[in-house]
Amino acid sequence: MLWNDAISGTTAGILAIAQGMAYAMIAGLPTVFGLYAALTPQIIYAFMGTSRQLSIGPVAMDSLIVAAGIGTLQIVGVEQYIAAAVFLAFFVGSIQLLLGVFKLGFLVNFLSKPVLSGFTSAAAIIIGLSQLKHILGIDLVQTNQIHILLSEVVSNVSKTHLLSFGLGVVGIILIKIFGKINKKIPAILLVVVLGTLLLYFTQWQLIGIKIVGDIPHGLPNLSSPSFDKNQFTELIPVAITLAMVGFTEAISIAKSIEERHTEYEVDPNQELIALGSANIVGSFAQSYPTTASFSRSAIQDQGGAKSGIASLFSAGLVLLTLLFLTPLFYYLPIPILAAIILVSVFGLIDFNYPLKLWRKNREEFISFIFTFIITMTVGIPQGILFGTLISLLTMIYRTSNPHIAVLGRIKGTQYYKNIIRFENEIEIDERILILRFDSQLFFGNKDFFKKEFTKQIKRKGNTLEIVILNAETINYIDSSALSMLEKIFDDRKKQGLKIMIAGATGPVRDIIFSHDLIQIIGKENLFIKTSEAVTAFLEGTTTSAAQKKITLQSQTKTNFPQTHSNKK
Repeated sequence: MLWNDAISGTTAGILAIAQGMAYAMIAGLPTVFGLYAALTPQIIYAFMGTSRQLSIGPVAMDSLIVAAGIGTLQIVGVEQYIAAAVFLAFFVGSIQLLLGVFKLGFLVNFLSKPVLSGFTSAAAIIIGLSQLKHILGIDLVQTNQIHILLSEVVSNVSKTHLLSFGLGVVGIILIKIFGKINKKIPAILLVVVLGTLLLYFTQWQLIGIKIVGDIPHGLPNLSSPSFDKNQFTELIPVAITLAMVGFTEAISIAKSIEERHTEYEVDPNQELIALGSANIVGSFAQSYPTTASFSRSAIQDQGGAKSGIASLFSAGLVLLTLLFLTPLFYYLPIPILAAIILVSVFGLIDFNYPLKLWRKNREEFISFIFTFIITMTVGIPQGILFGTLISLLTMIYRTSNPHIAVLGRIKGTQYYKNIIRFENEIEIDERILILRFDSQLFFGNKDFFKKEFTKQIKRKGNTLEIVILNAETINYIDSSALSMLEKIFDDRKKQGLKIMIAGATGPVRDIIFSHDLIQIIGKENLFIKTSEAVTAFLEGTTTSAAQKKITLQSQTKTNFPQTHSNKK
């Protein structure tokens, strides 16, 4: 087991070194800060995380968000920029830690898949375009808005440094070819070595190819993160975005790996605590915000890693590099790092998912495309914020206008189904109206229920004698909806209509028995099944002792409803 941890961790560590330097470029930081980010956070997570294969460190997405967020601040000089990035790691970690301590990991569920996919695809495109300046060897304005980026590329493409361009393209081709030959080949490492050797022997940096140059060796300085109080409020939306996106990335990767392992279970709240702690402690060792890496985690999983020791081996290799091996990267060409980034982020662009949404679910497609467009044209934090808002608005709309069905008996059975779906197989008795409301009843949809209830009664006309509410899919009724039910049921009862309720769950029965609704309906008009309610009306029968025992069972006999989700 230790051997597998050592091999997989060392392989992931090699990738972490190359990716760390590349992703630091995306974040607008000196390359050595990518190594710092690949060191301390990995060690902390190895001791605190619940996933045994997850590799923590710098990633392309978070690096881009860092650049986008800090880029909006009034930063003067590299030192101030670095201080802001390091403090951001502390800020993000604090948010994640608090969410984990208070068991609020469920909040990440509000980042729906269409929003995350739209955000990720847009961010990947922006990351890719932002690297064109290194591939083309030209200077471009630093921006995360696609229209400005494209305009800059078009305006400056004539200044392309052909040797840099050729080297970058060859780097991309080689990474893809090595990957096609055998996925176990360390393609990125080979390209880094070949590119470095090429520049060492040719000295092409003298004719325009940019290289990494001197990388400070030694351990990062330990110090408390510092920040400008005036910038604190401006960093809040960026920190929240990074905290949520970072955790979403980590838990998604951890869950996907967990499916292949039965020996442990991932705990989302502990993952928040571990990830938050990794960012907080990392910030004291000059790390910028980190999260789980898909590629490095996959390497550790496929390499047979069985514990967090793999991450310790990975961090150990990064440590050795900082202490002794940084001179080896002096001649590493910047176009090669850009090629690594372009290959890495291209896989983040999801082409099939939006097409599937367009065919299957137009509402969620709107969330995807809205997030995608806002992220690319306005900004990264704004994209995910407005994408989440539109998802919430869609959810609110659905719960405020839920599905409601008129039921009828399928011929020759005791099944009561939607008369629209089973139009040719349904028997309809004009004296009976059976309604099924497929949602909880609350203040947001009570008026919709009242409107549909009244419409269906009018549609039946004077032949109607009884209304049966099938409550099987109603899991809660709030006080506003309860007052509405009491009024409309009382009004209809005074008009001579009989009201019955069938299939109410335990929590809903608790609510009914805690209010005047039970007096308006009458205990004798509660039934387990719709068929029993219909039979009681048609044949004038009463409920059996067993039926009474179930329908009259309630945990609550007083005051306001108490829900017991495990009681039915």
